[in-house]
This record gives sequence, structure tokens and C-alpha cells, in this order.
Amino acid sequence: MERSEVKRKARLRRHRRVRKKVEGREEHPRLSVFRSGRHIYAQIIDDTRGHTLASASTLDKELKNELEGLKKREQARLVGETLARRANSRGVTRVVFDRGGYRYHGRVRSLAEGAREAGLEF
Repeated sequence: MERSEVKRKARLRRHRRVRKKVEGREEHPRLSVFRSGRHIYAQIIDDTRGHTLASASTLDKELKNELEGLKKREQARLVGETLARRANSRGVTRVVFDRGGYRYHGRVRSLAEGAREAGLEF
């Protein structure tokens, strides 16, 4: 098995382990993060109803112009801020952070800090 496949399976194992404990409810929805080599995606999910309340990513048309020329960590911070603004407009102020099996480091941390700065509470 290739190293990348081993790493992916390990991340998915960590993600399943974390998801046993982390659940988004109506009063505290789940902020879920996924990152690929190029992009980062985040969404706020109410697991009781199975609905996505807000989402943002580096592929958003609104953010496209702002992200040009920025490093990936800076892009992640902007995605977090955008997500928090969208969540606040829908009345969501508190969330449970689901890092998706990734370490709380680099882009994942920057996204979380950006969301906190824009008003989300973890």
C-alpha cells in the first residue's frame, strides 16, 4: 500500500473516532473541515436534521478575487471568517469543532482562528 493511502486511511480512522463523540445539535451545530492539497472546505451542519446551515471554501466565487496571491494558511483564515459571517446571518453563534481527523495545525488551525475572530464560539 502506498504511503498516501496509509495516511488517508489513518485520517479516516481518526475522523470516525472523533465523530463518535462530536455531534452537531440545533443549539450547537458541528463545524466540519475538509482539506485537499489545494483547497479547504468548511461547513456548519445540524446533525439532528441532517442539514448544512452554512458553508464556505476556497472555491467560492465571492472569495475568488480575495484569495489570489495568498498563502494557503491565509486563504484558510479568510474561509473561516466568511463561514462565521454566513453562520451569524443565520443565527448560529456557537459550534462544535470537527477537525475531520486532521491535526489542529496549519490550515485547520487558521480556519478555526478566522472563524473565532469573526464571532463564532467553540
